This record gives sequence, C-alpha cells and structure tokens, in this order.
Amino acid sequence: MSAEDLGALGALQDPVRRALYEYVSAQGREVSRGEAAEAAGIQRTLAAFHLDRLVEAGLLEVGSRRLTGRSGPGSGRPAKVYRRASAEHQVSVPPRDYRMLALLLAEAVELLGAEEPAETAARRAGERLGAAEPPGADLTAVLTDRGYEPYPGEDGEIRLRNCPFHVAAERHPVLVCSVNLALCQGLLKGLGRDGSVAATMDPRPGECCVAFAEAPPGGGAASSKYNED
Repeated sequence: MSAEDLGALGALQDPVRRALYEYVSAQGREVSRGEAAEAAGIQRTLAAFHLDRLVEAGLLEVGSRRLTGRSGPGSGRPAKVYRRASAEHQVSVPPRDYRMLALLLAEAVELLGAEEPAETAARRAGERLGAAEPPGADLTAVLTDRGYEPYPGEDGEIRLRNCPFHVAAERHPVLVCSVNLALCQGLLKGLGRDGSVAATMDPRPGECCVAFAEAPPGGGAASSKYNED
C-alpha cells in the first residue's frame, strides 16, 4: 500500500469531491468544469477546486479542448476537461497483494495450457454468485455491485465501462477476457437469465470486453469478436 493509494482514498472522503469523481467516471468521456459543476449542483469555481484536487490525487486526468467545437481566431481559449485516470489504486490494511497473485496464477494457467479448466472454474463461480442473489435480481444492479459499471448501449444491449480485472487483462488478454466471459455466462445462469440474455465477447477500447444482449433464438450461446492483436 503506497502513499499515493492512501492519498487517493483520502481525496474521496469529501462528499462533494466523491460526487464529482463518480460523475466524471460514469460519463466515459471528457467532462468540462461547467458540466461537472451543474451535475453536482455547485458553483463552477468550487467544482474547479475539487476537480484539480482529484487530479493531484491521481484519480482524474486533465486535458484541454475548445468546447465550442470551432478552431482558429474567435474560437475561444481551450478549456480544462477531465476524465477518469487509467491508474489503479488499491488499499488494504494490513497490506495485501492480490494483484500480484492474480498475475502469477494467470501466467501459470498459460504455462500449463489450462485455459479450459480456468473457464470452467470461472463459469461455476459465476453461477454461485448469481444463485446467491435474491430471486428476480436486476442484472444491471448485480453488475454494478461487481464493479463492471454497466450502461445502456446504442442497440439496447448492456455494456460495461469498467473491467474489474484490468491489470491482469492487460498482461494476459486472451486468457483473462475468456475467463471473464465464462464468469458472466455463469452469472446469467445462476440468475436464471441465460435463456433470455446472452453474454458476448464484444470489446471496445477502454471498456470491459463483455457485453450483454438479448439471447438469440435457441439459447444464450455467446459469440466472440476477440482478436489477440
């Protein structure tokens, strides 16, 4: 546990700062100071102060662009815009390093060629998670609780803004994305939704590789668009 991780945790203790962070994170795009201020119901100057503190804590990244969409003379000065930082922060008391363990186990699975058993284990784990939910549990709420940050897609599907296994997926993308897909398939089965909803591999830059859509006729078999390159 580093001082940076503790600083990030401390930055979110302020309720206004936490609300601004959650709003920016939920948008999946750059957010201006004015937009963030309006969403939080505070003045722009106060929003600017808290947003910059979140940048200092490593929770947000800052950029600049012209909000008018124009360029050249008369287009105005570029304004600060904010987006969620790509860095992760992990706090454990006492210190634990489950991230390193996950990376070691992923490497061991690949060395042993045990990808199929890993997917089987993930599918079973997903079923247990789904079965532990109350009857009729809302899929979006369950995914939110698991850290996936679901949001509605353009065609009515459920997309996932966050990958809970991001660090491992960067190092071992094919394995981790396949295991994640199997986990989501098992979750649907445990919820009793596998006949009506299908978990599919449909990666987008900066998001989780899995999406949920209406199951095709004949069942909820998943399709894969994953490309190792």
